[in-house]
Amino acid sequence: MKRKNKVNKKQLKSRRWILRLQRYLFISLATVVVISLTVTLPLRWFNPFTTAFIIQEQLQFPPQIKLNWISYNNIASVVPISVVASEDQKFPDHLGFDFDSLSKALNEDRKKTRGASTITQQLVKNLYLWPGRSLFRKGLEAYLTIFIEMVLPKQRILEIYLNVVEFGPAIYGIDAASRLFFAKHASQINAYEAALLASVLPNPKVMSVQNPSEYVNKRANEIQRSVKALGGANYLIKAWAK
Repeated sequence: MKRKNKVNKKQLKSRRWILRLQRYLFISLATVVVISLTVTLPLRWFNPFTTAFIIQEQLQFPPQIKLNWISYNNIASVVPISVVASEDQKFPDHLGFDFDSLSKALNEDRKKTRGASTITQQLVKNLYLWPGRSLFRKGLEAYLTIFIEMVLPKQRILEIYLNVVEFGPAIYGIDAASRLFFAKHASQINAYEAALLASVLPNPKVMSVQNPSEYVNKRANEIQRSVKALGGANYLIKAWAK
């Protein structure tokens, strides 16, 4: 009997330990989900007042950088379609990840490939993370990308992206870029100017909109052809109508 009691006590302790562990895991998981929703869901209604990339820039350089927000409807229609044509042509349809592009990127020389990050992934990186290629950072990026895609409509994702992405050294957002580079409102940007802006996005600190290199001009022409191939602004208009 004593032996059975000892066995029963051990089993009971083991079960209690397992239940306690399950409870801790559940609480930890629930906490992570709540925090993730707290930092992503408000973006559905509220504009971010800064980003992780801007804060890092401000820490390195004294000048203050402000986000001059402009609504999607006040941006020339050639801008979003040019960015989609350049950065992420499957943006309206994917769920945050372009696995075909990712597969191609993994099979290509890293020095030659432009990468396979979607617009949503780039937005997550700009808003919350830091530059780099570590597995930990990429894991956080993928995790938050899922939440952004879950809680925000595609048009809202693109609107935020256009307002926070860097178009030149310390030049963040389409409003600042259009005023500085073209001395006009973002609603007045023409097709070639939009293509120029999109062409520098992979490396805006090196490539210039004001003094475009031969490569940037060539890339801008390619983007214009891609825009036409996709169907122009109608490509996104149809996507938003779904």
